[in-house]
Amino acid sequence: MIAGAEIAAGHDGTAVLIVELEFDTGRLSAVTLDTEAGLRLMRNCGVSHLSELVGHSWHGILEATSTCSI
Repeated sequence: MIAGAEIAAGHDGTAVLIVELEFDTGRLSAVTLDTEAGLRLMRNCGVSHLSELVGHSWHGILEATSTCSI
């Protein structure tokens, strides 16, 4: 599940979304999404604020990075 999210500066100066994932084992891992994928993730999860991503399934990240229409 998504345990947290924050905006950071990417290598090219554009904003990226860093999403922290928590697995069933308690292990944490970070995934970096470009601006478009981050906005798609928020739309797919139906949220308007980063804090609202907490608790959503990490599967939303797969959908956000897909090139297929959702």
